[in-house]
Amino acid sequence: MGLRGQKESNHAFPSHDLASRRLAGQFVSSKPPAFFLAGDSTTAPQSSTGGGWGYGFLNQTLTRGAFGINFAVNGSTTVSFVDEGHWAKVIAAVEQYKWKYEPIVTIQFGHNDQKPGANISMPQFIANIERLAADAVQAGAIPIVVTSLTRRVFKTSTSPELVERNLLDVVVGAKTAAERGHYHLIDLNQMSTDYCNSIGTVASHKYNLDPADTTHLNDKGSIVFGAMVAELLRWAIPWLGQYVAPDQDLIVALREGAFFLPVSAEGKVTNNTDAA
Repeated sequence: MGLRGQKESNHAFPSHDLASRRLAGQFVSSKPPAFFLAGDSTTAPQSSTGGGWGYGFLNQTLTRGAFGINFAVNGSTTVSFVDEGHWAKVIAAVEQYKWKYEPIVTIQFGHNDQKPGANISMPQFIANIERLAADAVQAGAIPIVVTSLTRRVFKTSTSPELVERNLLDVVVGAKTAAERGHYHLIDLNQMSTDYCNSIGTVASHKYNLDPADTTHLNDKGSIVFGAMVAELLRWAIPWLGQYVAPDQDLIVALREGAFFLPVSAEGKVTNNTDAA
């Protein structure tokens, strides 16, 4: 079901003033947030063919009654995610939970949209992100546009080796969509690129789903970049800080650009770089 074809809810949409304050960051909810993640395999749960930051974010950072559902799907574009019915599930979740929770919808696409076979132009990509965000607002959620998690592919021609910026087109597109609609944006691409550049090629590849997969994350990588998303969210929407509590040692490592290899024991994240 396409965005234009979705049925109107029987519930009233938030007022224009309330929606405006939500988008401007002037709104502080009395309800805990419910995070609904929309995106491709770099957000999706870990599997044999994909895995992103969603698991680490939802399972290692949320506190004080906040919860979330990862709707991201491997191989998705801004077109296929809608056409295959996944976006409708996100909107249905917003409608279901908005009376008890403050719905937050993260929107991260680009890895697959930029591939020639997707046949998605940059103007179309921008318009698609705008429509998803607008639809989330109409349903009663706060949308957050997320720039694409970096690929951990390094240029061997530089010393030290630096990450290849091969996602810049969709990063600019996502930023353009957020700016046009005055939606919240977190620049995961920039922060993840900076972090990988700081820790270097060998350490960055410790987060690979498999040794040759420089796009998807294993469970340790999910914890690291999930904490990064949590940190970016706290910067973007300060009131969320009371509901997202990533491990502080990990946050210090991210801020300092230091390698961190998580080990999770009974919900507590510890560093295991000695075993790397």
